[in-house]
Amino acid sequence: MNERPVLFLLHALGGSARAWDGVVTALGSDFETVAIDLPGFGDARAASEWTVAGMADHVAAAVKARGASRWLLVGHSMGGKIASVVASRTLAGEPGLFGLAGVVLLAASPPSPEPMDEDRRQKMIDWAADGPLDETEARAFVDANVGHALASAADRLALDDLQRASREAWVAWLERGSREDWSAEVGKLDLPALIIVGGADGDLGEAGQRATNANVYPRAGIAVEEGAGHLLPLERPKEVADRLARFWRRVAGAGPAIPAAYVRLIASDRVSRRTRAALAIRALADDADYAPRVLSPTQMVTLRAVADRVVPQDTPAIDLAARLDAQLAAGKGDGWRFATLPPDREAYAKALDGLAGFGSLAAQEQQDRLVRLAEGHFDRSVLSADQMKQWFEDLRADLVRLWLAHPATLARIGFDGFANGGDGLRKQGFARLAADEREPWEPLVEASR
Repeated sequence: MNERPVLFLLHALGGSARAWDGVVTALGSDFETVAIDLPGFGDARAASEWTVAGMADHVAAAVKARGASRWLLVGHSMGGKIASVVASRTLAGEPGLFGLAGVVLLAASPPSPEPMDEDRRQKMIDWAADGPLDETEARAFVDANVGHALASAADRLALDDLQRASREAWVAWLERGSREDWSAEVGKLDLPALIIVGGADGDLGEAGQRATNANVYPRAGIAVEEGAGHLLPLERPKEVADRLARFWRRVAGAGPAIPAAYVRLIASDRVSRRTRAALAIRALADDADYAPRVLSPTQMVTLRAVADRVVPQDTPAIDLAARLDAQLAAGKGDGWRFATLPPDREAYAKALDGLAGFGSLAAQEQQDRLVRLAEGHFDRSVLSADQMKQWFEDLRADLVRLWLAHPATLARIGFDGFANGGDGLRKQGFARLAADEREPWEPLVEASR
């Protein structure tokens, strides 16, 4: 049985883990939630790692300690910047981090300097000149950041969190953290993402998100909570929970799961950063509404039908056709082609045009046509029968290679040869090399058919 997805919840400036209480309640039992007090706030107010790097370390340590198989980073405002930094470290193969399935940002601070009116910034810094915020200053902050008055319990929680926040952490974020530029380190994060904004928010509303975080997350969808301000988890807990659940079901959680034993192995120091990074990217779910970059929509329909026949999969399946189209768009492949075939993009387009209508055939007709194609008997294409035979050989190799590259497939066939030593000077490697022998650390995952 697969583990529940784990949501790591990162709060805003002046908040705490308690700010997520309403969202957690609304999510119910389908998710495990880990709400984290960032250094200087909530129950971690005495901690002194107030820098962006220090807070990212704090979150990464919590993720590593939990060791979840599939997880999301959910960051609100200040927590959004931290989420992006941790996500980038995960996709870069940082040891101990593996299994990230997506990122959800709520009115999030971007990796680049946060857009903020400088007079307002200075006013907020001045509030903490003599110590933590008092009741009046906390009241002013809440009122300036909501679309409508909060429910009484949420309002009291927000005021209490603001007043117990460390003065030093408050000032450090406003003076330095929010201004730090992490764009180069974070880069583009091509993973499932959702950006939620309040329709009545200011600098970090929809326009601000499209100008910043939407450029960092090219696959992100943007959802607007009309009438809400900046304090989304407190203003709209049920709506935020509903959007989180839909994002998991339809997007981030749509791909095949990887057994927990394999996740732990990939995260371990037996695997190099480079390999871990590659596996992390391959494990991400495919876009349900993938828009082809090279092939036409009609060609994609044909390719998906052929792929389903060549590599039949259980659900949830890897979208091999989308991955192959992305490979063609990037100009990548296995490094060679038949001399009698045109370049890959042209060969795929012509061959798939010759197979137009394949998806509408009955299963046995599809099988018979592919058998004839593999034997060199095909006369309905711009390419010759021999060229179609060679293209189909190339296609089969591409599809199987993309299927095998997914860590869920590696686990399914019981392959763990990627765990051959990590990044240390002295590679751990394998000691038991005889047939039917296993190392004590190898995952005991039953290979399936």
